[in-house]
Amino acid sequence: MSTIKKTLLLAPPVIIICGWLAYDFVITNIAFIPSSDEERTAIRSEVAAQDENAFYKPPQTSRSVQPFNPVNNVYFGDLHIHSSLSADAYLFGNRRDLDATYRFAKGESAELATGEVIEITRPLDFAAVTDHAEGFGRVMACFEPGIPEIAEACELINKPTLLSFLELRANVENRPLVENLSYFGYDKAVERQAHFDTWSAIVAAAERHNEPGVFTAFAGYEYSPAMVDRGKHHRNVIFKTGVTPDYAVSAYEAASEIDLWKQLSSTCSNDCQFLTIPHNPNKSWGLAFASETIDGIPYTRDDWRLREKFEPLVEMFQIKGNSECVLGFGATDEECGFEQFFPVCEEGQVTLCIHSTSMVRDGLKKGLVLEEALGFNPMKFGLMASTDTHNSNPGDTEEWDFRGSNAYLGSPARNRLNNRLRNPTVTNPGGLAAVWAPENTREALFDAMSRREVYATSGTRITLRFFAGSTLPGNLTETGDLAEAYENGVPMGGTLTNTAVAPRLFVWAAQDPDHAPLAKIQIIKAWLEDGEAHERVYDVACGGMASEDSCLATRAPVDLSDCSWASDAGSPELRADWVDPDYNASHNAFYYARVVQIPTCRWTTYDSLRLGRAPPTDVPPTISEMAWSSPIWVTKQ
Repeated sequence: MSTIKKTLLLAPPVIIICGWLAYDFVITNIAFIPSSDEERTAIRSEVAAQDENAFYKPPQTSRSVQPFNPVNNVYFGDLHIHSSLSADAYLFGNRRDLDATYRFAKGESAELATGEVIEITRPLDFAAVTDHAEGFGRVMACFEPGIPEIAEACELINKPTLLSFLELRANVENRPLVENLSYFGYDKAVERQAHFDTWSAIVAAAERHNEPGVFTAFAGYEYSPAMVDRGKHHRNVIFKTGVTPDYAVSAYEAASEIDLWKQLSSTCSNDCQFLTIPHNPNKSWGLAFASETIDGIPYTRDDWRLREKFEPLVEMFQIKGNSECVLGFGATDEECGFEQFFPVCEEGQVTLCIHSTSMVRDGLKKGLVLEEALGFNPMKFGLMASTDTHNSNPGDTEEWDFRGSNAYLGSPARNRLNNRLRNPTVTNPGGLAAVWAPENTREALFDAMSRREVYATSGTRITLRFFAGSTLPGNLTETGDLAEAYENGVPMGGTLTNTAVAPRLFVWAAQDPDHAPLAKIQIIKAWLEDGEAHERVYDVACGGMASEDSCLATRAPVDLSDCSWASDAGSPELRADWVDPDYNASHNAFYYARVVQIPTCRWTTYDSLRLGRAPPTDVPPTISEMAWSSPIWVTKQ
């Protein structure tokens, strides 16, 4: 039995229930939930005293509809969103339903239970509400009980206490996951109907809010198998159209991701199509890119084929940190320290740390190794980001508007800065998925995601193009001829084969027009040599001064008194035409681009201004936002 399996499956329940983590969570978070009208009024008074005019923020703008473009438009969206139908969101005060969630994505402002007002500067282009399938029917049943026997069960989420939360936490960390039917009078038939009704409501809401050419709403949900220490080995399931299975396959029916793919394959038929997106690998306790399931069952060749077919993307950035890379395991670039949630595992440590199979770059490198053994690469995945918000506020990724991710858990500002479990060193507003497609429709966006022509941002709307090809013209930085780039190369997410000479890479980035200029573009390369994966990072375009083959640090001071940034530093646009000086045609390799902005205020600094106090000293006062392209793979001759 593997070390991971032993730890994840055999941890004594008493440790799970009564250990420090559970105790700390309850003491720091349950205590924040008001239990009376007086407490709720006091919180709203506290919110009213916050100074929301202490800093600059861009004005809201209306939606801009892009016409059909044969060389593709970029569309920004969020594919990891929770409404009040998720029990963990409802537990901490979210009462916003599916329609309210989609209206927010389209530009409507909203008010949290605490009284804080949230809004996005620009509407999203697409979204998917992905509530937990394991909870389908439970919240809806508590809205309109109808069954006297469920009253006690509903009290667990309507009026959470220390003991009730520990009970809920223990139930969801059991392995195998045991379904609690108390919400349905211990009647499985009632549970099935409630699950069906919830999933039908989710699909119907996506249908109501889908506006081809204007806004795309995908039907989807989150598959959430249990892990100890609040680990995550979850996946979001996204359907191409409104044609879906009658039921959402949950962790009660599918013990592992392999079971999930198999059951979805059998229930999603005819015009039904789906893909799965694993999220925050950094909290997977090494399972994200392991060669075994959560139960320690090794992947077979057929299992790897399922992963290759149904999992073209990975969510590498969200509220629980960055999963690109970590200092260690071969990475030395300082950007790998960006918004890290956990440290690297120490000897013997299995949970609450990062393994060599936890981070995206290492997973991509493992794919090169697997390709040698299998003859195909099952970890050829594109990169995207989302929020995982539990506040029904999709795409609310601007640092100045971060209000936590779970109602009373992270609001108001005092809670956000003082919350020890989701402390300021690890929490962030999440990121956005950017998709290159000819038009804003379900079909066009889904096809683009399937071919991996997508990229991730840490929350700003940087525009990023990335192409590679042996016959790419060398003047694309001057012409910007994208038709020629597509004709003579492949975009992000593509593969070049039998490339005898070093391919030419063309990368083009432009700043978010509502945000700060760009500091640099980097190319991250990894290759397989003598059975071992290696990596190297190259600076290929600088928004300031350069020294030899690297960019010098951009001098871009931020005024911490009002969070205004240095608009005259960096560059509004960067382009690079680059040929790998270390290319070897006998090596399988991949390349991806990383764009770095000049510094701006981190959300902790914005909150400090709201409260009229100095920023915390245990976190940086600023952040350098980033964007990451999907890789381009180069296979040897």
